Amino acid sequence: MAAALTKLLVICAAAMICGCSSESQFDDLDAMMAKSRAAPQGSIEPLPTYPPAERFNYSALAMRSPFEAPLLDTGHGRLSGAAVAEPDQVRQREPLELFNYSALSMVGTLSRDQQIWVLINDGEGRIHRVTHGNYLGRNFGRITQIDSLELEVLETVPDGSGGWINRPRTLAMNEE
Repeated sequence: MAAALTKLLVICAAAMICGCSSESQFDDLDAMMAKSRAAPQGSIEPLPTYPPAERFNYSALAMRSPFEAPLLDTGHGRLSGAAVAEPDQVRQREPLELFNYSALSMVGTLSRDQQIWVLINDGEGRIHRVTHGNYLGRNFGRITQIDSLELEVLETVPDGSGGWINRPRTLAMNEE
């Protein structure tokens, strides 16, 4: 008897499930899909082809910046500028004197008890802390003034006739 009752329940459940499912509820969806399939198919234009970009080698990196005043030839065998004493060639070099001035960038400042330090990126990913009086660059550049957004450097460079002159430079904060 239990087996007959189980069969009856299974038959009733199957009939109820079949009765609840009606294919007519998807008729509108099927009609819309048939209509969209019957519509003409468009074609997408291929992407345009462009010639490869030409490489450009920037060769003016070692030249004087156009934003700095040039050293003028006075015609007397030396460049204009006040003559100064030869820099100390035997003094112990500081780490940032191994880098070109153009490779250095100011990335921040620190201060504590009226002492201000500048954070300098050497162009190779290392950050150095310097303050007033430290040297940087290959031309005996000495830090003379520090501001929160820039620092002033006084470089001692050869004048072309065996003497030396001072050249002021500014290193501004890198905004990147």
